[in-house]
Amino acid sequence: MTAYRFCRSDDIGLLVDAMNRCWAPYVPDEPPMTPEAFKRSIRDLQVWCSSCMVAFSGSDPIGVLIGAKRPSGTLIHRIAVHPDHRRQGHGRHLLASLGSKLAILGPPRMIAEVPETLAPACELFSASGYVQEALLTDYVLQPEENDVRGVDHDGRFVIPVTVDDLVANGLLGEGDPHVCWERAVETLTARKDDITGFAVASDERIEAYVLYRAGALAQAGPTAEILSLRTFVEDGGARLRQLLSRLGAQGLGAFRFPKVHSSDFSKEFLETLGFRPAGTHLLYTARARSD
Repeated sequence: MTAYRFCRSDDIGLLVDAMNRCWAPYVPDEPPMTPEAFKRSIRDLQVWCSSCMVAFSGSDPIGVLIGAKRPSGTLIHRIAVHPDHRRQGHGRHLLASLGSKLAILGPPRMIAEVPETLAPACELFSASGYVQEALLTDYVLQPEENDVRGVDHDGRFVIPVTVDDLVANGLLGEGDPHVCWERAVETLTARKDDITGFAVASDERIEAYVLYRAGALAQAGPTAEILSLRTFVEDGGARLRQLLSRLGAQGLGAFRFPKVHSSDFSKEFLETLGFRPAGTHLLYTARARSD
């Protein structure tokens, strides 16, 4: 007989075990979940244990839902059913239970960012009443070797910049609903000690910036993930190219720019900067309701 329950803050060990039993089989290239990594997700992504659920068969976890909550909504960060227990309605029950709770406690907006390659997950959200709202595209940039200068002929300097610098200048932006959860302002602020940045600046203001985080070592060399890329000047992308050239000079082999909404940058514009599409996520949304 299957039992379901919401979790508490002292259930981190249980949630880690459930993730490794139920989610890990679908993503064999990801490292196992650990208590330390789960606690980081609480800090960085605002995962709430009270928005997480585990399904049991006897004492064994057979399903897990990991929810992250912000005033703007709740993200279904992970949902998985053990391969031996699929097609029995467990995933839909987990989603419905969380929806019933949020219909009372809020926030009512529920979202999920699902890799298009995870067809069973896409089917689950569609069958559970979620609507595909947008397509989020992953991009990759292989930097070329360039002679990068600190200042160009127009007197624009490339300077180091931090998350705190951008916040102090009012440039990081408020909660943009189009930005994916991992690159939202709340995440950048929580991870600020791990984030590096550069900005193009004139004597008067910051005109463009890039924030990035160093990643794993790949065949082409160290990689990095671009977390925020913005320009405040209509220049055909010249300042962004200047910043990306500076990043290339750091010896990084490749840059990932994940889950880009078309309202942020068009595919055509990013391709002029050298980015190439490398995958897609489907953005699903629903409004919590009590059945």
